[in-house]
Amino acid sequence: MDRDGNRGCPKCGHTEADVGEISTTGGGLSKMFDIQTNSFRVVSCASCGYSELYRDTGSRGSDIVDVFLG
Repeated sequence: MDRDGNRGCPKCGHTEADVGEISTTGGGLSKMFDIQTNSFRVVSCASCGYSELYRDTGSRGSDIVDVFLG
């Protein structure tokens, strides 16, 4: 834990993270026509690169980073 009470990265404990986005296809027709139907936020540790995917539900990036870092 850092002095603010955050646990940090689940793998290395670092307390800085980057947020990105990816989109993927689903199955069936969306896959055949390459239609991006699923959207995810990717939170990655700025030190070791450990990453977790979160389904994009409209949450702000800072909320997801709080979940990632504890």
